[in-house]
Amino acid sequence: MGKYQGSKKVVREYFATLSDAVKDENATADSIAKVISEHTTPDYLFMGVYPFREQKGVKNAVDVFWAPLSKSLTRMQRRQDIFIAGTNDVKIDPTTGKDSSQDIWVMSMGHFMGLFDNDFMGVKATGKMISLRYAEFSQVVEGKISRTGMFVDLIGFMIQAGVNPLPPSTGQYFVYPGPINHDGLLFEDAPEQEGIDTVNLVNQMVEDLDQLNRSGAMGCPPEILALSWSKDMIWYGPGGIGASYTIPRYQMQHQLPFRNNLTDKKFNGHVARIAEGNFSCFFGWPNLSNRSIGGFLGMPAGGASADMQVVDVYCRDGNKLSENWVLIDLAYWLKQQGLDIFDRTSKITNPDFVNKK
Repeated sequence: MGKYQGSKKVVREYFATLSDAVKDENATADSIAKVISEHTTPDYLFMGVYPFREQKGVKNAVDVFWAPLSKSLTRMQRRQDIFIAGTNDVKIDPTTGKDSSQDIWVMSMGHFMGLFDNDFMGVKATGKMISLRYAEFSQVVEGKISRTGMFVDLIGFMIQAGVNPLPPSTGQYFVYPGPINHDGLLFEDAPEQEGIDTVNLVNQMVEDLDQLNRSGAMGCPPEILALSWSKDMIWYGPGGIGASYTIPRYQMQHQLPFRNNLTDKKFNGHVARIAEGNFSCFFGWPNLSNRSIGGFLGMPAGGASADMQVVDVYCRDGNKLSENWVLIDLAYWLKQQGLDIFDRTSKITNPDFVNKK
């Protein structure tokens, strides 16, 4: 049996039982919590995007995330595009200060798809199919899940429902596909060297960009990107930014607006960074701190430094990175600067929801 088969089995069984629970139209917060508790440790910690944030214990995680989501998206399905596991490449967990070099994480990426039958986050229900993009990190300890990093693209969800809380994006948002070769579901362990090659390439790419940050440079010469990226790279960014194809369009539609319109950039580290086969992923809490000087997301300068929680999921093709799925908790980043997009949007577009509070 492969090194990660036991951990993958834990997470797959959890997904299967949770999917049955949330698909049940008679499900309650208590019934969902009972299912999750069977697969998690007593000190379970849920780490989610704003407004869910950190929730200690299963009950709190269900009350703020799973129960409202399953009520809003009836007959909800988890549709996975990537499923990998690995040992943490991060030596010290920045959130705990503890050795994390032996931690095993499992990552699933895809969409939660269902019928948008009840309002969610103040967004009016449409009664139509909708997809909520997600990346879920599960730390497995002695056969149980001890921590979950749950990143969902709430702005992308709002755009699908016809309510865009931000100015027009530089890239193109749509319901993104999985890997071009449809080979992201690694239910069987991949050869170890493939994962090593992938994480080494990702680490080199991160180091190249971090050196630019430390130098104070705002832009980025395209030849720096070409060291690690395919010329036909695809960058699947969050709602509010959108996706870009090829190095020149990626630079024009995301990288340069990001680098030129944000300053005082600081890398804060990752909680988990793993790789298996041709895929690698990481998330931080937070990854970055920066300050808006105006223009990013079509918004004015923010003034204050704000944290960014980011997920990156990479696909390697040979010696280049070919695809990159990214989730950024933009709502939290904006909230730190005084704008709550959920509160503002619901007051404008869904006054009935506001009056029910």
